[in-house]
Amino acid sequence: MTRRIMIRSMPALLLAAATAIASVLPASAQGTAPGQACQADNVTEPDAQIAACTALLQSSTDVARQVEALVARAAAYSRKHNSERAIADLSRALALDGNNLAALKARAESYYLGSQYDRAIQDFNRAIRIAPNDSDVFDARGNAFLQSGDVERAIEDYNESIRLDPGNAQSFIDRGVAHYLKGRQEKAVADYSEAIRLNTTNSAVFANRAAAYKKLGHLDRALEDDNEAIRRSPTFADYYSNRGLTRADLHEYDRAIADYDEAIRLSPQANFFTNRGDAYQFKKEYDHAISDYKEALKLDPKFELAHNNLGAAYRSKGDLDRAIIHYEQAVRLNPRDDTAMENLQAVRRERDRLGAVNPRSRPSFNCAAAKRAVEKAICSDEDLARLDRDMNAAYQSALAKLTGRRAAALRRDQRTFLLTRERMFGRPDYQLKKQMEGRLAELQGMSR
Repeated sequence: MTRRIMIRSMPALLLAAATAIASVLPASAQGTAPGQACQADNVTEPDAQIAACTALLQSSTDVARQVEALVARAAAYSRKHNSERAIADLSRALALDGNNLAALKARAESYYLGSQYDRAIQDFNRAIRIAPNDSDVFDARGNAFLQSGDVERAIEDYNESIRLDPGNAQSFIDRGVAHYLKGRQEKAVADYSEAIRLNTTNSAVFANRAAAYKKLGHLDRALEDDNEAIRRSPTFADYYSNRGLTRADLHEYDRAIADYDEAIRLSPQANFFTNRGDAYQFKKEYDHAISDYKEALKLDPKFELAHNNLGAAYRSKGDLDRAIIHYEQAVRLNPRDDTAMENLQAVRRERDRLGAVNPRSRPSFNCAAAKRAVEKAICSDEDLARLDRDMNAAYQSALAKLTGRRAAALRRDQRTFLLTRERMFGRPDYQLKKQMEGRLAELQGMSR
């Protein structure tokens, strides 16, 4: 049965941020030191901005200025990745002014970034009622629908965003992602291409179009877009991994491995190690593949894909027991994964078959007691088992015809062959079957 390496590593498809928090303080507030520091788009150190806004809140009784200060302080908390306090401030602002567009958009974004998509959609709904011609808000709500799984509803919002502003490149990118997820790759490519025509500065559009081209089988075009994404954002690790996947599809495994190396250097992630392990496995460098899958599982012990592909590597080396352990882990993590289940069932059948195999087709040693990787590989392959059995018979026949030093020399030669076989097995340049066939021919020549 064909050993399937379950490669499902997704390219990096990037949506827009939900919306940006704009500066809302009037000109009159910007002449004072606290007012200048307490602005939603202030780029100074967040703690200083929080202190300035807090001082403004304590000194002002004007409701409008309090709302503005709360929105600005929420922006500072967001920059500190403190979404709980950001949402608390924005909720206070909306309690004072329920129709404050900046507060609604900012809280919707905070909910979105916190994966609270239903709440984000509710705030975007309110924002749209206040500003029904705001293209960006429709795009942002579309992203929330998309993340919540309602792809068709997301497309409706992207359509409206584009109708309101045909020059909104990000809406074309986001709609392209939705089409990609629905399997409409031609439409995805068309949307990404329009965003590029509009001179978007978002490098993700090239990575996304590359992913769609790959689905369509246009690997050369995909590689061109992967290259452009990297040229525009040379420190973004996902783009190197994406290009590695494209090169792997082109069977350029060494170049794919070089891309995964760079992705790992920039940002060690479980999927990058797994992707590199897959490339090594396609090259039949199983020890390197196993090492990478293990590194992936150190980073993410629940990474189902790494368990499955580690099982495939062990199976290729003939270590069926370890293969079963990792296939079982993959199935345990995702019981609905048909591929992992099929792999597990196949390797169990293979082990059962080898356990019940006719003694005449077994190798010269006891497979039940096999501990070395090379022995397990021989036990799992009928051709290798036959070669081992024939080689041992030829060795015994040749040895029976020799005495004294010549017999001792043959014993040393055979031990050297077996030790070399054990040491070299698993290396990419060592071909076990070819070496065994060569040794068998030598021994048969001696026994004649």
